[in-house]
Amino acid sequence: MAPTYADARDTCVEGESGLLGVLPSEAVETWNRSLGELILVNGSRYKLFSADEPDRLRGPQHHRAWCDELAAWTKPDAWDQMLFGLRLGEHPQVVVTTTPKPVPLVRRIAKDARTRLTRGRTLDNAANLAPSALEQLQARYAGTRLGRQELEAEILDDVPGALWTRAMIDDALRPVDRPDMARVVVAVDPSGTKGDSDAGDSIGIVVAGKGRDGRAYVLADRTCKLSPNGWGRRAVEAYNEFEADKIIAERNFGGAMVEHVIRTADPYAPYEEVVASRGKSVRAEPVAALYEQGRVSHVVHLPDLEDQMCQMAGDGYLGEGSPDRLDALVWALSHLMLGEVQRPLIVTRDQAAAFGAPRARRF
Repeated sequence: MAPTYADARDTCVEGESGLLGVLPSEAVETWNRSLGELILVNGSRYKLFSADEPDRLRGPQHHRAWCDELAAWTKPDAWDQMLFGLRLGEHPQVVVTTTPKPVPLVRRIAKDARTRLTRGRTLDNAANLAPSALEQLQARYAGTRLGRQELEAEILDDVPGALWTRAMIDDALRPVDRPDMARVVVAVDPSGTKGDSDAGDSIGIVVAGKGRDGRAYVLADRTCKLSPNGWGRRAVEAYNEFEADKIIAERNFGGAMVEHVIRTADPYAPYEEVVASRGKSVRAEPVAALYEQGRVSHVVHLPDLEDQMCQMAGDGYLGEGSPDRLDALVWALSHLMLGEVQRPLIVTRDQAAAFGAPRARRF
């Protein structure tokens, strides 16, 4: 299993270090590329699966499993479905090969007493790498946190001085009975990107609500890298899907352009702009305090957002690029829980209905 079927085929089987590259040719009976099935002369059968399609694992049974790049799986429940079918033979086993990104699933497996953990540093594989590439990687990343993860094979649970820790995220992910939402907002952190092929930052779009119980609930992360028309529609779709009260967006990047984009997608969507008068880390600190107090729940696992949260320190963001998802989260929770961003609405939901705009659909 790999993050996608193409990864399993192109890397795990046909890649430089894939099965076809390490098995003796006389041991291979047939390799069916279209079916993703490798059969050996001794009757052993390898079957490829994609972690993006966990339901395909319902039914098949196996003696062994190889899970590649587990930290990149977008649907971690594929791990559970794989385990349900791993039940043949006397001692079924799993081999996991992955970059040690500190996602909850990787950390849980690494801490399991039944796991035998081995680490492979990039320098351990120096004989198989181009010297110039190795030199460039060392020069760029040696001594950095990313280098410790990618080159030294360390699982870096927490950034020193980070406002959020992995333990805080795990607490927020604990299942809770979600109450009715008293208020829901869609927060947008715009950027200057022109679309998918642009190298600019993404447009942060996060949906959050305040429950009748007074807790905050992070409902979705719809961050994207689309054209203005595309991200405007994405924000309005989230507004309708979650029956939000309004869309709030930072105006510092783009000014009136942001409102124009939202209005083009839906002229009746309640919209409010906010202005960043303080730095990112200063704005984030009181929101991080809400997590420390146990007042925020994540309804679903949002790995990209949670990674950005754990890289925001008191002296600034330590990750690559801009913390677009985190900025949107901070705007949403500040508005819902901290009494900030209280300027009047331009159009309310009821007013929008009075103008003849369609009501948001239920979800």
